[in-house]
Amino acid sequence: MKIVRFSQSGHAPRLGCFLGQDRVMDLAATGATHLAGKGVVRAGEIAATLFPQSTRGFLEGGVVSQDMLAAMMAAIQAGTLDPVAHVAGSVRLHAPIADPGKFICIGLNYRDHAAEGGTPVPKQPPIFPKWANAILDPGEPILRPRGEKTLDWEVELGVVIGRTARHVPRAQALDHVYGYTIVNDASARDFQFHTSQWASGKIGDTLAPVGPYIADTAEIPDPHVLELKTWVNGRLMQNGTTRNFIFDIGYLIEYLSSIMTLEPGDLIATGTPAGVGFSRKPPIVLQPGDTVRLEITGLGTLENPVKDA
Repeated sequence: MKIVRFSQSGHAPRLGCFLGQDRVMDLAATGATHLAGKGVVRAGEIAATLFPQSTRGFLEGGVVSQDMLAAMMAAIQAGTLDPVAHVAGSVRLHAPIADPGKFICIGLNYRDHAAEGGTPVPKQPPIFPKWANAILDPGEPILRPRGEKTLDWEVELGVVIGRTARHVPRAQALDHVYGYTIVNDASARDFQFHTSQWASGKIGDTLAPVGPYIADTAEIPDPHVLELKTWVNGRLMQNGTTRNFIFDIGYLIEYLSSIMTLEPGDLIATGTPAGVGFSRKPPIVLQPGDTVRLEITGLGTLENPVKDA
C-alpha cells in the first residue's frame, strides 16, 4: 500500500492511496461508497472519521481504519466495489504526512558520512528535532534562509510509526512501523554551526521536503537493504545504502522508545549517507535555481527546486 495526500483544482488535500501505478483512490469517498453499499446510513460521516485528511489521524485510527482499508481493497479486487479514483497525472501530491506528532531526526547514522566529515562514530544516536513548519510538498521550492550561504542536501529514509511504542525491545521494534518515505533533511550549515547544537540549521521553514508517498511495510519488507541517491541539477551527489547504518531502525526505535513514547504518526528521519555538499573539497552549496532530486528503493522520487526566502 502506498498512502498519499492529494488534491485537485486547489481543494484541500485528501487522503488516498495508489491503485497500481496510474490511479489514486480517494479513501474517504471510496469508504463512503463501500459502507453505503452495505446499507450504512451515516456512511459519509463514518468514512470521513476513518479516513480524515490527516495521515496522522488515519494512523491513530489503528486497526479499525486499516481493517476498513483492507476490506475496501478486497472488495475492489473481487469486483464488488467501484473505487472513487483519479488518474495519477491529474492530481497534485502533497507531503504524505504533514502533521507528525514528533519529527525526530538522527545525525551521523552512516559510517561513510561520519568518515567524510572526519567525525568519530557516535556511541549513541545523535538526536535533533524538526517541526511541521519544515515539511514541504514535492515540487515546492526549498527556501534558502536569509543570510544563509551554505545550504545543503541530505537524502534520508523516513520511518513512520504506526503503533504506540514505549520501552520496545529491538527485536519487536519493526512491528511498530507503519511504513517508509523519503525525507530531504535540507540543512542551513551556516546556522547549524553557530553553536554545538545543530537545530538552528535544521528547523527552518521548508527545510524538510517529504514524499511522494508512504509505502507500508508490505511494500518495504526489509528497510536495511535500500539504496539512496541524490542528484543536484542532474549530477549524482549521493549514492548510499542503508546497509551502512550505524544504528539500524530496530535499535533506533528501542533507544527512542526508552526516552519517550512513540505514537502513530511520528516521523523519524534516520540520517544521511556520504556525499553531502559541505564535506566536499571544495564545498558545493545549493543556490537559487538549483533542483534537488532524491530517490530511495521502492519509495519513488522526491524533487524540489531551490529559491531564496
